[in-house]
Amino acid sequence: MEVRYKRVLLKLSGEAFAGDRGYGIDPNFLEYITAEIKSLVDEGVQLAVVIGGGNIFRGITGLEIGIDRATGDYMGMLATVINALALQSALERLGGIPTRVLSAIEMRQVAEPYIRRRAIRHLEKGRVVIFAAGTGNPFFSTDTAGALRAAEISAQLFIKATKVDGIYTDDPVKNPQAEFIDEISYLETINRGIRVMDHTALTLCMENKIPILVLNINKPGNLLKAVRGERIGSLIR
Repeated sequence: MEVRYKRVLLKLSGEAFAGDRGYGIDPNFLEYITAEIKSLVDEGVQLAVVIGGGNIFRGITGLEIGIDRATGDYMGMLATVINALALQSALERLGGIPTRVLSAIEMRQVAEPYIRRRAIRHLEKGRVVIFAAGTGNPFFSTDTAGALRAAEISAQLFIKATKVDGIYTDDPVKNPQAEFIDEISYLETINRGIRVMDHTALTLCMENKIPILVLNINKPGNLLKAVRGERIGSLIR
């Protein structure tokens, strides 16, 4: 079966990297996500990845210990670089996949500086590109960084990886009566206050006509089904 989406941006949360540990990086998840990503690369998908840093440090939590918001956000950006390097290592070691980390904060010893044309060239050469350090600016989420990079590289699909099957009318973990939403528009997502991602990220995707697919990353094969255009998860468009 041919893939429907040739260039895709995958947004992974830092919490996913922690696995059952709750903190740090779970080697089992690295092995699992490497296999999932390899299945896309083997189909010729040009894949870019944005990772959060919540498994190491979340900027807003710094306020609780007296760290100002901007400094906390920079610390969170550095946490995403750690996750990006871990994923790069796993992809190259376990999957044999050429991978490049591009950082919005310059740190040439460990990552290439983010340059849009360079990122696109890497994708065209079949390399997985990992965007690290968010947008390089405080007060912006990694969802917004993902939406921005998706627009810059002309991604055909934004995949928001979660631990649930898609979008619900309420938190399905807390409310078993929550109803599943198969498809919804950008504006309705915003107007109904559905907290799938922040409004800045949603608006960026809406303005650039990038569909958002929310799916459960913990179900093997979901990513491949997504790029093939199979009905899975919840679609925002």
